[in-house]
Amino acid sequence: MPELPEVEVTRQGITPYLVDQTVVDLVVRNASLRWPVPELAKQIIGQTIRQVRRRAKYLLIDTDAGTSIVHLGMSGSLRILPHDTPVEKHDHIDLVLANGRILRFNDPRRFGAWLWCQLPDEAHPLLEKLGPEPLTDAFNVNQLAAALAGKKKAIKLCLMDNHIVVGVGNIYANEALFAAGIHPEAEAGKIDIERLTVLVAEVKQILAHAIKQGGTTLKDFTNAEGKPGYFAQKLHVYGRGGETCTLCGNLLSETRLGQRTTVFCSICQPR
Repeated sequence: MPELPEVEVTRQGITPYLVDQTVVDLVVRNASLRWPVPELAKQIIGQTIRQVRRRAKYLLIDTDAGTSIVHLGMSGSLRILPHDTPVEKHDHIDLVLANGRILRFNDPRRFGAWLWCQLPDEAHPLLEKLGPEPLTDAFNVNQLAAALAGKKKAIKLCLMDNHIVVGVGNIYANEALFAAGIHPEAEAGKIDIERLTVLVAEVKQILAHAIKQGGTTLKDFTNAEGKPGYFAQKLHVYGRGGETCTLCGNLLSETRLGQRTTVFCSICQPR
């Protein structure tokens, strides 16, 4: 699944082609995505795109009439293409622009979404209860400590909880906990403020670096130009269960937490 860096890379890639462009059509070939594409989504036709934002893993395409809320799901991608580009399998939606280009949404597994909301979008049910963005000052050690106080859940599960902080998916939760030397199964409410301070810093640094590198190379993800990301080669633990730790040489352990693969070093990340 595309995580926050991949979604942000997509946002950065499509924004120059969308902002200040007028939408002449919204072609919906298959409305059966994670949630049905609403007929109201066509209110974007005739509107000028003002900006493209990201909230967690949602992309928000703003116009004066409202906002298209787009989620890439498990396998979705957005591409900027010439308007006459032949349609391929799983090309479900085209946002047609007056400049002759289209924004094409492809999603083989159809777990993505294309929704519509009137402003303000913060009140939308999918967005209103989200936690702070990890790359902003709103995500800080005091906020995290307060959110974790008294929690007996594993820290990795809390780090992936969008009510606590948004966009830290499985890949980057594994990586941040390794970098901070925190065992993924550690009881969240018992982690001291010093280690939480390191964890916050590592989350910010790892996500920012991933964005800079172009997103992680995942088999289902391509950015807006059709190129894969370049961060996978930098991963220390994710996908490396049974291999040697890059710091100490110990064999990395692999388990399941919240039905997600979790990889860690029992020496570098003691309980």
